[in-house]
Amino acid sequence: MKLWLVALCTLFAVTLAAAAPADAVKTAASIEYQFVSRPADLPADFQADPGATLQYLAIKAIDGFRVDAALWQPEGKPASAVPIVILVHGSGDNYYHAPDSFLGRGLAAKGYAALSISTRQHDKLANTDNFLEVRRDIEAAVATARALGYRRLVLSGHSLGNIQVQFFAANNWDADIKAVLLLGPFGNLPWKSRNILVQNPDNFSALQTNAVKNLREGKLGETMAVKMRTFTGQEVPITAQHFLTYRLEQSSTADGTYWIRRVPYPILLVRDQADGVILPFEPHMLLNAALADGSLVPSVKYVVLPNPKPTNLQSHYFGDNVQPLIDTVSGWLAEQLH
Repeated sequence: MKLWLVALCTLFAVTLAAAAPADAVKTAASIEYQFVSRPADLPADFQADPGATLQYLAIKAIDGFRVDAALWQPEGKPASAVPIVILVHGSGDNYYHAPDSFLGRGLAAKGYAALSISTRQHDKLANTDNFLEVRRDIEAAVATARALGYRRLVLSGHSLGNIQVQFFAANNWDADIKAVLLLGPFGNLPWKSRNILVQNPDNFSALQTNAVKNLREGKLGETMAVKMRTFTGQEVPITAQHFLTYRLEQSSTADGTYWIRRVPYPILLVRDQADGVILPFEPHMLLNAALADGSLVPSVKYVVLPNPKPTNLQSHYFGDNVQPLIDTVSGWLAEQLH
């Protein structure tokens, strides 16, 4: 290229750069979603009923984590005309496991949409996550629902998801969030972890020592050498960040009796009578906190679904109360969203 042409091009580039505004808008972070094909490993019975549709999404949270999701919608109704329930699963579960699997299907049959998500503690990621980061998964689901055109949102958390939903609802006073569902909810997880789940002072002390050590060494996300005992006698792997943000009273904020009174939305609590994971007194801890003087909760209702079976772990997932749970939730929502 001729030297004069090179000089002319250089001058032109410099002129363009100088003309560009110094305060041009740039994107620092974003939430993205796309519809994807049905995953190959889903259960065969994970299907929509007649009159409803089932689609799948991949959602990118603001920190880049991929949130897989299923979207149930009643046919023939625009998003702006129906409420959407965002379903958050329990420890080590996912969007296609009970109760969220049958609740999404059942709510669609009742005229509600449902967005069921797999958070960053799904399946093999159980006991590895940081409690304070799960809000980003819920935030991504909420942003996606809004982008799809939904204008009335309901947050639902099952088991461990109940405290994640409480935390989000207490810290996001958004006008389009209309109600909160807490299914199989515990009361105070740090207290429960020490006194009901672990029930072993030596094991709990070793977990605390190792967790703090990993924190100091910058190994928060690594699995600790010490496993956590549970009330079943099982020993499960756990990371320092999970232990410190969920299980240890001095550092954890996973206490529902603290957060529930700061939720400015109507709340429904539901427990299966035969639930062997959530003890009968635990929802009452939440109920009493929600009704305490100074609480922001406008209304709260507690429902125990009858179950004649002896106490067992599987009833935590409402398998014997599929239709009663759907009817209870949909009926309560109809009262709140009329």
